Amino acid sequence: MSELSKSEEGFPDPGEAQCPVNVQLLGAEAGVAASTSASSLTVSSVATGEPLPQEALKKMKANLIKFLLFKYRAKELTSQAEILKKVLRDNQEHFPVVFSQASQCLELVCGVEVKEVDPREHIYIMVPNLGLTCDVMLSGGQSMPKAGLLVLILSLIMRNGDRAPEEKVWGALSRLGVCVGSVHCVFGDPRTLLTHVWVQQGYLEYRQVPYSYPARYEFLWGPRAYAETSKQEVMAFLLRVKERASRAFPPLSAEAVTEEDEAA
Repeated sequence: MSELSKSEEGFPDPGEAQCPVNVQLLGAEAGVAASTSASSLTVSSVATGEPLPQEALKKMKANLIKFLLFKYRAKELTSQAEILKKVLRDNQEHFPVVFSQASQCLELVCGVEVKEVDPREHIYIMVPNLGLTCDVMLSGGQSMPKAGLLVLILSLIMRNGDRAPEEKVWGALSRLGVCVGSVHCVFGDPRTLLTHVWVQQGYLEYRQVPYSYPARYEFLWGPRAYAETSKQEVMAFLLRVKERASRAFPPLSAEAVTEEDEAA
């Protein structure tokens, strides 16, 4: 069995249904107007200038994401040469487009950053965003990385005066396709993840709003979140998301951008 085939075991398909929606929501949190309609566009190869069919791009991107996740889970480095040989093979000329989009998807959805440690040999390492170790604690690092969702929750808390009402959190996640009462293909049961798993790990606090009747609840940063990252690092990450999303997705109309800014 090839290494790429092995890398597909244990990971759900990180297809277009997850990535563009996550980009849209994270982009909104960073003050970006991003459109999921970008997934229907035809991408041109940087090397050849020929159009790359969207279905072919999606398949190559999904294969590369699976391969990079395998390397991340195995704590192994990879290189451009290895990616060309084991993943892209007959589509090596499309490396710039596929690698860029796969890396962005990994960072936004899974909270895994692809860093180049040797620019001369083009060697890469996959590391958790902002130093968060929540994925290592979950199933010994064998499940689909979820740090991207945690970063989103932490940013939502920041944007709501360091205490986010529960209804605002669930409302934001519902736009992502992560709904209370429904099991998500990547994040599982969101209520259990947010109110039990990450609370027990110390990343979030989930408590009743004082003197609320009927009882209302809110989310706050937990002590482990403060220990592993900072508000400044989260803000820097959101600004990086804004910069990348503005390059990867076409802007909305001026009116839509104004409405987006007012809503934020």
